[in-house]
Amino acid sequence: MAVRILGISAFYHDSAAALLQDGRLMAAAQEERFTRKKHDDSFPCRATRYVLDEGGIGAEDLDAVVFYDKPLLKFERLLETFHAMAPHGMKSFGKAMPLWLKDKLFLRKLLRRELALPRDIPVLFPEHHLSHAASAFYPSPYEESAILTLDGVGEWATTTLGRGSGRHITVYKEQHFPHSLGLLYSAFTYYLGFRVNSGEYKVMGLAPYGAPNAAQTQGFVKTILHHLIDLREDGSFLLNMSYFDFAAGLTMTRNEQWTQLFGLPPRKPESEITPAHMNLALAIQQVTNEVVLQLAKEVQKESGSPNLVMSGGVALNCVANRVLAESGLFKNIWIQPASGDAGGALGAAYAAYHLYFEQPRVKEAHHDTMQGALLGPAYGSKQVKKVLRRHGAPFQHFTHSEDLTARVARHLAEGKVVGWFQGNMEFGPRALGNRSILADPRNPQMPQKINQKIKFRETFRPFAPSVLAEDAALYFDLKVPSPYMLFTAPVKESFRTQKAALVKNETWQERLYQPRSLLPAITHVDFSARIQLVYRDINPLFWQLLQAFKALTGIGLLVNTSFNVRGEPIVCSPEDAYRCFMHTEMDYLAMENYLLDRGDQPGNLMRQDHAAMRMGRE
Repeated sequence: MAVRILGISAFYHDSAAALLQDGRLMAAAQEERFTRKKHDDSFPCRATRYVLDEGGIGAEDLDAVVFYDKPLLKFERLLETFHAMAPHGMKSFGKAMPLWLKDKLFLRKLLRRELALPRDIPVLFPEHHLSHAASAFYPSPYEESAILTLDGVGEWATTTLGRGSGRHITVYKEQHFPHSLGLLYSAFTYYLGFRVNSGEYKVMGLAPYGAPNAAQTQGFVKTILHHLIDLREDGSFLLNMSYFDFAAGLTMTRNEQWTQLFGLPPRKPESEITPAHMNLALAIQQVTNEVVLQLAKEVQKESGSPNLVMSGGVALNCVANRVLAESGLFKNIWIQPASGDAGGALGAAYAAYHLYFEQPRVKEAHHDTMQGALLGPAYGSKQVKKVLRRHGAPFQHFTHSEDLTARVARHLAEGKVVGWFQGNMEFGPRALGNRSILADPRNPQMPQKINQKIKFRETFRPFAPSVLAEDAALYFDLKVPSPYMLFTAPVKESFRTQKAALVKNETWQERLYQPRSLLPAITHVDFSARIQLVYRDINPLFWQLLQAFKALTGIGLLVNTSFNVRGEPIVCSPEDAYRCFMHTEMDYLAMENYLLDRGDQPGNLMRQDHAAMRMGRE
């Protein structure tokens, strides 16, 4: 008899739902993709409806519903924290309590009501970091491994070190709130003028523009280690809470003290980015690298495993992951592609299946069990055609996929930017070749064109390459496989035409330059790239497109950025894709076997004010 489990995450950020049937991941999706509200934290009604429909079942057919953390334990932490810091934090306490007293304390009742769940179906609540650990270990390709989870905070835990073996997970050590690497990084995100829980990857992208050997950068590193974080040899650490306000206040940092500490006031959002901001971003990235490395050494010592799996929001830090891969501590590293709270829904379902129902693991022959993270809705040609007809959009139809990929490859080689909408939507924050914007990596004008005229985002933001898995070693010094864009790696020396040198005392605009590379559109300022390996058996159509581009250019990789504009989630439906295409300056849109040319489209159909997209929306 089938065991069907629905996992849910909600009410903090990135709500999601996932469905397991007999240990196989049937579907998973984030609520934001349906509501079009970025990082939507509401109950995932639409995502739940989608995954149940994908499984061909109703809520009454489930064997369990699993929420990704323990609300009562989290409420205990909030009460103890506010009590310890009273009267400071009364405004924050006043904002938080109505939400808890209305819904969050009664989640079991809320889940049953929202799902119309029969009373005999159990509702389970694993701990937050157990959900993270389960999401990392059970879908991984390893029979046993060390487990490292790092994020802002769950109930009390902010970091856990453990080991997985078979269907069992053992936790060796935990780091508890308020001492959190995720919250430390978010504090710098806030201080650098970006939005917490949204802009951390911007700090990571800004860091390489810092000068690693500059006295200011090294001074910032020493200041962080001497004043903000006490890092021990075993990877444990304490934050100096006299400098932070996130525990009970309304801001992340005590700004006056940070200004004195760094000689730099907090940056206002959308204001100029100076070399000092770049150096501060680099400093916190270097400290983060060191903390992750120390934690990895400790979990390797405790577990003795050659394998490591990771999850939690900090596991999305591709630069720290590269440092870890290059350390040689582990032979194999696998990271959950939806490492943030969205992946908690998936992990909660896995934890229930293996630990509560005591079921054995399901293994794939050559890969993990995430199916390339292509777990969201798919829309067939009939649905795409219906949308195009409704908008009166001219298109070209292709009967054979080989003809479509050959045509798109030709347009890409000619310097065009193409929206690529195919098959199942990705689960997690990365576009992996089904909801992507694609371009030629050889074209030095591409980063500026895509950032300014299509994505409407900051010009320092880098672009990632998607590369044929079998060709990756030609272009990159990659230490471990990277199927989910979760590791950076150096571009090979043979693809660098000249070493770049930073100029002292330059303005931000002067410092923002294209690195001298034969692959300039995907090479960051430090000659690194955030890589996605594309496998033929995981995503055959995207692999076919890369092969077609290689046949024309000799290069088996493409620029791949998420199909969205700043402030919006990645597109989900054909309607979303068409609207995004019409609101930007993409040249072509390929949806299933239909290809749209911008030049053929009606004048200003659906076009909105681009300035609104450029301003202020994260």
